[in-house]
Amino acid sequence: MSNGSSGVSRGDRNRNARLTRLRAAVPVGHAIVGIDLADRKQMVVVTDHDSKVLARRTFRVKAWDLGAALDWAAERAAKAGFEGATVACEPTGHRWQVLGQLAADRGMPFVCVQPAASAYARRSEDLTLDKTDDKDAVLIARLTAQLICYLPEPLDETWARLRHLGARREQLIEEHVACVQQVRDLLECVWPAVLDAAKQPFKSTTWVAALTVVVGRDGGDLSRTRRLGPARFEAAVRREVARRGKARPCLRIVHRLFIALTDPAGVSTQRVAIFERIAWVLQDWDHARSRLVDVEARMVTVLDLLGLTVLATSIDGLSPVGAAAILAETGDLTRFTSARAVVKHAGLAPRERKSGAFTGRARLSGAGRPRLRVAAWRAVWGCLQTNRVYAARYRHLTTRESNRLTPTQAQTAVAGAILRQLHYVITHQQAWDPAVAAHGTRQLEVAAA
Repeated sequence: MSNGSSGVSRGDRNRNARLTRLRAAVPVGHAIVGIDLADRKQMVVVTDHDSKVLARRTFRVKAWDLGAALDWAAERAAKAGFEGATVACEPTGHRWQVLGQLAADRGMPFVCVQPAASAYARRSEDLTLDKTDDKDAVLIARLTAQLICYLPEPLDETWARLRHLGARREQLIEEHVACVQQVRDLLECVWPAVLDAAKQPFKSTTWVAALTVVVGRDGGDLSRTRRLGPARFEAAVRREVARRGKARPCLRIVHRLFIALTDPAGVSTQRVAIFERIAWVLQDWDHARSRLVDVEARMVTVLDLLGLTVLATSIDGLSPVGAAAILAETGDLTRFTSARAVVKHAGLAPRERKSGAFTGRARLSGAGRPRLRVAAWRAVWGCLQTNRVYAARYRHLTTRESNRLTPTQAQTAVAGAILRQLHYVITHQQAWDPAVAAHGTRQLEVAAA
């Protein structure tokens, strides 16, 4: 006797709907054009739905010159008695987007096959690790016939701009972090005492300004700066702080850094060379930060153009920049059939392991967009500080008696909750409601108040 429902589950309905959309793009009456994309060599095969090859040809052209290949494939499909052709490829680099545009110009449906699916299928094809362009093109067509493919996200100009701004922001953050780590490593070598002048030195404008003054005037000879005296050194730091847009320095940090000038620790023979290098890195850091501020302002502007700023930031603790960074990776959230699909897209969904009476330990799938995981993870830090619902959920997960989570695991769970609730807010056009978001933790939230 079954304990479950005799009907269809929500997961079944979502899968059926997805297969229906794919079948509309890959109808039985269409031949399948499988293309293995490369730089100057494009392998094109035309197959039926049993992956029988009807025609095969190699085109030694760039991706944007594949229009002739599509015309040839459509002609071969028509001669074989098909009413049309569906184009399929792997999403490699930028070439698949060019191919998608060429297919759209000719009214040909276009789908993509995940490279991971191709890799798994390649092994099951003949139990070898053989990989050739000829085989891969046929494999792409076979997976498409089995509907093991997906419809690429349609991007308009606004969403495309947000996507590329998000990618640019990620590059600048990496450059920003690289500069910080480089300065820290260099100072630990030649002047470690300066790192103790502030609790969080690289977040302190005063500390950065004072370091800029030191490396810019003494060339590695700290005695030159010491001869300025505390008053003149403070005046120089004030000018640098004002140049960086702040009103006044923290005198406690200035005093500690001046005292650190007398500390002899460090490799003194390399101090001159490393201070010169630090000066360059500080310039790169300032440049990266200024560009990062500009990119984030542009992202918020795009979010305003989409009309999503108020809705997204209705989630307590989620900043406009944080929301824009998440949406830059997800695209239009209305294309996802469920909130869980967004979490899966980020690779934050638990991977179940069940068989009969056995239940294994669930782990994150890790399959999805890595930058979306990072954007959701960064959003957690602000939300845990100001969002009482998420803070209560975090406390519950890390303090409950059974199945207690580590802080990192609990933060991951909160990241998934942010994605789910952002999906609801955007798709239903309703502001975030703490009472709805606290489902299952409402009593904890009241107790926390």
